[in-house]
Amino acid sequence: MNAQGISYNTERPQIAISEYGRNIQVMIQNLKGIENRDERSRAAAFIVSIMEQMHPEVKEVDDYMHKLWDHLYVIAGYDLDIDSPFEPPIPEGEKGRPQRVEYRSNYIKFGHYGVYITNMIRSCSKIEDDAQRAEFALILANQMKRNYLNWNKNVVNDQVILDDLAEMSDGRLVLPAGTRLIATNEVLAKEQPQPAATGKKKKKKNQQAPAPNPNPNRNNKKKNKENKEQ
Repeated sequence: MNAQGISYNTERPQIAISEYGRNIQVMIQNLKGIENRDERSRAAAFIVSIMEQMHPEVKEVDDYMHKLWDHLYVIAGYDLDIDSPFEPPIPEGEKGRPQRVEYRSNYIKFGHYGVYITNMIRSCSKIEDDAQRAEFALILANQMKRNYLNWNKNVVNDQVILDDLAEMSDGRLVLPAGTRLIATNEVLAKEQPQPAATGKKKKKKNQQAPAPNPNPNRNNKKKNKENKEQ
């Protein structure tokens, strides 16, 4: 519908970046009609200054002028031959797909213990000294129990941890049956949040009220009465 020069927004081209409005888009599209390159470049710089005045908060962004010039190219449909202080942006359709992020391929049979425990067990298994290897094995077993309780808050039998340690080390780290590890309640108690202090002091019970101030006029009246009787 176009009656007497009136047109509706539904009949106009879609706005590329709505925050600048339709007038800025029309001004940028008219840049392409300027034949002289120098004049076209000066007009583009003037439009960028208007865009900056429309949104002064953009100055809080690092390299905000680069962002404004990129928006100029986007609104123009990336088809703008001007002298720009920055490299023209690449159209969205030509950027290509981002590089695929590869996930770790290492498989851990006992995932609840974590990869670090697995690597430490492998390193500890290579220790030749029996006493030193047993000492490190006990430290690893206690840490394995902590990691286990992070996933499962129920009580775990120490022998289960010892059996897993022996299996993960291919029989190199074997602790004697009945070895006592860190207590379960001790591990869980450290994980429970402590109540925050309120900062309010409790009032003392049976606190006696301060004695009332004596009336200074009372003694004066008593002395005057005694003087009159004399």
